[in-house]
Amino acid sequence: MDAANWFETRATYTHSRLEYGFGLVVAVTLFFWHITDVRWLPAVALFAYIDLIGYIPGAIAHHRAHGRPISRGYYVAYNVMHSMITQSLVVLAWMWLIKPEWALLVIPIHLFGDRSIFGNFLKPFAVEFEPRRHPAFARLLAEVRAAPPAARPGVQVRSR
Repeated sequence: MDAANWFETRATYTHSRLEYGFGLVVAVTLFFWHITDVRWLPAVALFAYIDLIGYIPGAIAHHRAHGRPISRGYYVAYNVMHSMITQSLVVLAWMWLIKPEWALLVIPIHLFGDRSIFGNFLKPFAVEFEPRRHPAFARLLAEVRAAPPAARPGVQVRSR
């Protein structure tokens, strides 16, 4: 993906997931190193609230809609709750109002896990709420894969 081509190939998508996977490993390692210092009620609440607000209502609406479009509000709720910016602000507010604590690591664990394990990034309005390959995207991928490098705009092939 780049500024002119807003799609991921299998390789770039996998690379992005691996990078988030590295962050997940770091966060989980820190969490378990400090497991005896974790307050469990805040940890469980902080881990769960992201999906309780941002995912579950949209998933229910999607399944009840039986293929019909659902409100964009569900997408906005998902994207706001699964945003690194939003959750960083939550962590900062928690540290300021309550205290810094190891339980806060469940927030990056949740976000990094969603991105690395499940491959879930922010949701665009143009696709279904639950992941399903869009026919136009499938055609685009097939076209990009079929084009020889010389036919791809901006790709220069070196001759030996």
